[in-house]
Parts: sequence; structure tokens; C-alpha cells
Amino acid sequence: MQPEVDRIAQPWGERTPYDRDGTWPVRVDSYLAPGVTVEGVQRWVPTASLLHSNGDAMDIAVVDGRIVGVRGRSRDRVNHGRLGPKDLFGWQANHSPDRLTTPLVREGGHLVPCGWDTAMERIVDRTRRLLAERGADALGFYTSGQLFLEEYYTLAVIVRAGLGTNHLDGNTRLCTATAAEALKETFGCDGQPASYTDVDHADVIALFGHNMAETQPVLWMRVLDRLAGGDPPRLLCVDPRPTPVARHATVHLAPRSGTNVALLNALLHEIIRTDRVDHAYVDAHTVGYDDLAARVADRTPAWAAGICDVPAAKIVEAAELLGGAERLLSTVLQGVYQSHQATAAACQVNNLQLLRGMLGRPGCGVLQMNGQPTAQNTRECGADGDLPGFRNWRNDDHVADLARVWNVEPSRIPHDAPPTPAMEIFGKAEQGDIRLLWISGTNPAVSLPELHRIRGILRRDSLFTVVQDLYLTETARFADVVLPAATWGEKTGTFTNADRTVHLSGKAVEPPGEARPDLDILLDYARRMDFRDQDGGPLIHWHDPESAFRAWQECSRGRPCDYTGLSYDRLREAGGIQWPCTDAAPDGTERLYAGGITWAAPGTCESYGKDVMTGDSMTEADYRALNPDGRAVLKPADYVPPDELPDATYPLQLNTGRTIYHFHTRTKTGRTPQLNAAAPEVWVEISAGEARRHGVAEGDLVEVTSRRGSLRGRLRITGIRDGMLFLPFHYGYWDTPEGDRPGKGGGRAANETTVTDWDPVSEQPLFKTAAARLTLIAPAAGALSPAPTTTASAPSGPCPAPATTGGKTAIARQATGDGAG
Repeated sequence: MQPEVDRIAQPWGERTPYDRDGTWPVRVDSYLAPGVTVEGVQRWVPTASLLHSNGDAMDIAVVDGRIVGVRGRSRDRVNHGRLGPKDLFGWQANHSPDRLTTPLVREGGHLVPCGWDTAMERIVDRTRRLLAERGADALGFYTSGQLFLEEYYTLAVIVRAGLGTNHLDGNTRLCTATAAEALKETFGCDGQPASYTDVDHADVIALFGHNMAETQPVLWMRVLDRLAGGDPPRLLCVDPRPTPVARHATVHLAPRSGTNVALLNALLHEIIRTDRVDHAYVDAHTVGYDDLAARVADRTPAWAAGICDVPAAKIVEAAELLGGAERLLSTVLQGVYQSHQATAAACQVNNLQLLRGMLGRPGCGVLQMNGQPTAQNTRECGADGDLPGFRNWRNDDHVADLARVWNVEPSRIPHDAPPTPAMEIFGKAEQGDIRLLWISGTNPAVSLPELHRIRGILRRDSLFTVVQDLYLTETARFADVVLPAATWGEKTGTFTNADRTVHLSGKAVEPPGEARPDLDILLDYARRMDFRDQDGGPLIHWHDPESAFRAWQECSRGRPCDYTGLSYDRLREAGGIQWPCTDAAPDGTERLYAGGITWAAPGTCESYGKDVMTGDSMTEADYRALNPDGRAVLKPADYVPPDELPDATYPLQLNTGRTIYHFHTRTKTGRTPQLNAAAPEVWVEISAGEARRHGVAEGDLVEVTSRRGSLRGRLRITGIRDGMLFLPFHYGYWDTPEGDRPGKGGGRAANETTVTDWDPVSEQPLFKTAAARLTLIAPAAGALSPAPTTTASAPSGPCPAPATTGGKTAIARQATGDGAG
């Protein structure tokens, strides 16, 4: 069958049920521009999704040198042909008429067009001058979670060995830093233990702060199809909002923001009290059990109920679900990572998995999920606070090995201090220590907390800012040099999803105007800077994506993220393959730790760990004493209250997050007609109880104010827990009729209100810990909330807003059975 489905109205499409331990049926989703037929497509170019972290494999349809649609790849391990709404429609942003097509430089206070030589020489001249006058610490780089592996690796070599600065981080610091840190704290090394295929086998799936339905919609389709089949899994959902996950959950816990550690300690208490512990596994593969058991001995469900505002009986019910699982899969995302005690909480999820002995077997594992499509690559390649190849910057042997790969002296690679996290990079720019900041593929003028402060930093006369992007974003408008970049479908490269699956993304069409691939821009900069290795040869010795990939393979050789068994040809032929992929594992590795913990020994671990309460680093000697045999570490944590709590002036907890129809700051999805129409403006969510207390109603124009700023939006009344309000964080300023008026009369950027605070361990900003108040500005008077009705923002009662639909322009095909080949 090939039914046509409105994929805005039905984001997850129709069901193809299957049973536990069965094979997920194929369903090929496709969308072609009006008037284009399958027969009329001239070329299909393999790629994967770039608007979330799932890594859905697809083919790009090309006619006359132009992208005209996409289809899912039926034999790929990740999606079996399925695509989400952003996959189906997001490619249209490539054709947006406001694409940057020529470099821009600032002259007389204005950005004016120029040639590439002018733009690049201006950057090179400023780099050389700062190196001579102030040294490498005057240079900072802030990158994305949306570039390709080859580009991150090239950037890491330039920054760490070419320039010699530690100031390199990615916006993945906002979404995935805690994932990486929690894996390092528990397993000694980054790398997701589980696989998406574990959904096929699990009998219990626990989602902690993870609205999978909206952040990884195709993975959620896999869960929905299991739920529709025989022997369906039972779900535990921990989320303060009534997400689609919550609606399908066997047990839904909706705690107060900032209380995750208290809730998880109570769950651990119950697992231990009822002796649901796999003692043989714990004894063989972990250290720290006695300490953990002692720390949670009095952390009863009744104790947690008073902190979390969740009934103690529901906590017991959740613990029984976890304790009775035969095969438990746990997933974690921003409800943990962007909240109070982020790493401490994420580690407690790891602890639950280890206590149950649920690791390395089908249906058993943990996914400390990513939020961005190439977040995993920033971490592997050293563009997000680590050395490339998951090497330990405090281990001299690891530094020497990296120096060997790059053919430089170890002293050339900064390693006397930890790599600088994003918020510290901006802090150093604010203080005047960093004088050049190169921002690639991200929009911090919308995505970072406390935006008035970020705008002030970007406006500083002492800061020379380079922005490399597709559009004149809110951030690009502050730049001294703007470089037009090519994007997905216009360049070639690889990227790795959240379960370690590597895909090759091919170039389907030429970029517009003079736009260049990010790799070409970086190679041009390296050539002009004339970076050399210790023998006088070029430090960057590759010249295109495939040669860059081969260079990365050598850097990854023998490391946890070993790519040496892969090649462009293999990825073209086979589709997605999971690392590590080596001669010994030529088809990739479905699950890590099937034979025990492998990278936690003191000589091999990526990190010696930190105190999960304070962030203080452990020494090598401390780590050797704690974990001489390289086992998983059970790290306990005590609950402490958030720094900013509701009070009489700011009585509500502020929560920010995403919707299925948009990605980050809407630079692409806001330029996609179907997606933009589904969620065109910011909205404010509160419960019916809070609406009564505040005297407001559906569709009212309200203002949300914190100690830092405010915004305005139309109200949506949902089933969110009392005492909380929710804002989608996607919305900026310059794409509105109001123009650039941040802070005047209330804007629409959620991060006007969020606090500059971060987890002490992962240094990930905390977007879910502020206190706020809500004020009525004007009654609805017939106006409607723009919040989608299909997702977590669905109204909790009668609502005048029409159902969210896409109409004729959102009709996609779904081929199943014989038609899905």
C-alpha cells in the first residue's frame, strides 16, 4: 500500500505493528515537491537527517540540479525507510531566497559584500596580529552540532595543534555535554552503550526527561509499532509535561523541576530494598556499590515525594516496573541534562541500569541521548571539550599518541588545563581576554541563556567576530566577517547519530552563489595560515572530504571510536554502520560492553572523573585507588535544592524545550513552509489550575518575566504540572514583523528569561531552573494560541484553536508491503 498522509497532522504516520524480538517492518516515507513524480527524478543521492540526532537514512531527489524531495532508505538499520516531519519537509530551507551567497565584511558599521580573498585575509590578518600581541589564548572558536565529521576534525587540528589554544567548544555544550560526562563518569569513556535495536527486544523502556516523540520521532515510531504489536513494552516516563510519551506510559511521573536526583535516589532505594539487584553482575563489573547503597538507604519514596511533589505510591510503582524488567532500556535527554544536578542525575540512571545488570544484551542498555545530528562527532573529533579519539588530556601517553598522529611535539597541544567550555569562552570574550571569536553553524544570540548579556558580548568593540552560516542570523548581524556556508545536500561528508551509526551524506547539488563547504573554508584558512608539522610539512595534509575521513580514521585507530573498518565505498554500499568498526568487527558493533567494561582502566580511560556534586576533578592517583581494574563506577549523589526557587514575586518554575516541528533556532525550519505554519510563533503553556489562579484563559496574550528579562506569547492551557510554565526556545527576533526589538515590550526568545548557570560537572547550561511570573497583557478577544495541538502542547480541555494540520502541501507517501522495496 501507498497511503497518502498529512504528516503535520500525523507526525508519526501510520502503524506497522511487530512483536517483541521481531523485525521492525519496512515503511518507506517520501515527499516530492508539487508536480514532481518519481519517474521524473533524475538522481537519488544518499544522505541522512540533519535536523535531529536520530540519523534517519534517506535519499535526496534531484531534478535539473535542484533538490525536489526525499525518500527514506528501506534497508538502513536506523529507520527502515521512515522519515519524520523535519526530514520530509526541511530540505526546502536550502532554497530559501535569503541564503547567504557572498562573504560580508563590516565597513562603517554596516555589513557589505566582498570577495573571499578580502574576507579570509581580514580573518588571517587579525589572527596573526593577535597571536603576535596576545598569544593563542586570545582566539576562541564556537562550533555547531550540525557540521560533518571531516569538518570537526579539521577544525580541532587547526585550533589545538595549529593555533595552540584550548578555546574550542560547540553548541553541543548546550545539549550533549552531560551525556558525554555521564558516560565518562560511569564507564570511563564516552560512547553510547545501547543500540536503537534494543527497542525491538526490551520489555520495559524508561525515558527520563526525554520527549522522544518530538526529539527523535522515528525512534518513537519504532516504540509505537512495538506498542501496537504482541508483547508490547511497558513505558516509564519522567517528565513534567503531558508529552506523547507520557500518554502512552504505564507509569508517568511529573516531578518538580530540579528534583531529578531526589526521584532517582528513591528509585535506587527501592531497587536495593527489594533486592532487585543483579549482585553477580555488580560484583564482577562495578565498583562503589556499598557507598551507593549507604547513600540511598534512607531516600525513601515518601522522602522523595515531599521534594518532587510526586505521590510516593507512584514512585513505588515506577520502581516495581524497573525492578521487574527482564530487559530494560533507559534513555535520557534534556529534562535531565538542562536541569539542576544534571550529571549527578544522569549518573543515577546509569546506576539503575548497572544494578539491574542490564547492559550489553539485546533490549538491555542505556542511551544518554544527543540533541543534535552530529553531536557525537564533536565529541569524537575533539571539537567539544575533549581531545580527538576520546583521549584523556591529563594522560601524557594519550597526548603523546595524538602528537604522533599529527606529527607535532606534545607541547604543541594545549593540555595544561581542561578544554574551555562554551560559557567560559563567552565569559572570556566579555572580559576582553578573547579578542577573536569564530562562530560556525550556530546562533548563540538566540540559543544561549540570558540573551541581553550575550548581545552585549557580541557588540563589544574589542571582539572581532567571524560567523560562518547559511543565513544572516541574529548572531551574524553582529559579525565583523560573515562567511556563506554550504549545507546538507550541497557538500559531502559523514556524520554519526546517537547510537554510533555512521552515515555518508553525498553532495546532490551545488551551493548557491559563492557559498562554500565548511571544510573548504577551514582548509583555506589553514593554507593561508601556513600551519606546519614538526618536519616542516603541512599540518593539514588532506584536501577533500574523503582524504579528511582517512586522516580521521588514523586518529581513531585503536581508540574506542575506531573507524578504521569503514570507508566511503562501504558506507555507500551498506548504509549506516555503527562504530567501533574494525578488522575484528567489520560489520560494526551493535552494543558496547557485551563482554564487560572495556575502557575504564586508569591507563586507557578518557577521564579520571569528577566529584558529581562539586565538579572537582579527581587525580590519576585517586582514580587508580578507586578503580584499579577498570570497572564501571557507581557514583552516588545527594539531592540539593536549585539555587533559584519560586517565591512570592516569581512563583512559577520556568521550563524551556522543543517542539517536533522546529529545530534549534529555526534557521532552517522557520524557512520551511509546512513546519513554520505548524508552529509559527512562541507560546506559553500553563496548567488549568494555574490559569484559574492567574485569571487567564486560552489564547490570552501574556508576559513571562524572570529576574533577567521577559517575553510575550499567546497562552495554551495543557496538562503540564501545576506551578510550572513552559516556553519553546526556538524563536528569535529578526524574522518577525517587529524587527530587532529584543527586550522592548517583551520579545519572543525564551532565553531572555533563562539564567547564566551551568552544571558543575558537564558545564552544560541549565535552561530549566529559573523562577518566573506570568502577567496578563490582553485577553484573547478571538486570538488563538499558535501552539500545536498534536504534541505535548495539546490543549487539556475544550479549545477554540483548530487542530494542527498541514493540508495538501504536507501530504507524504507511506509505502508498506510490496510497494516499500
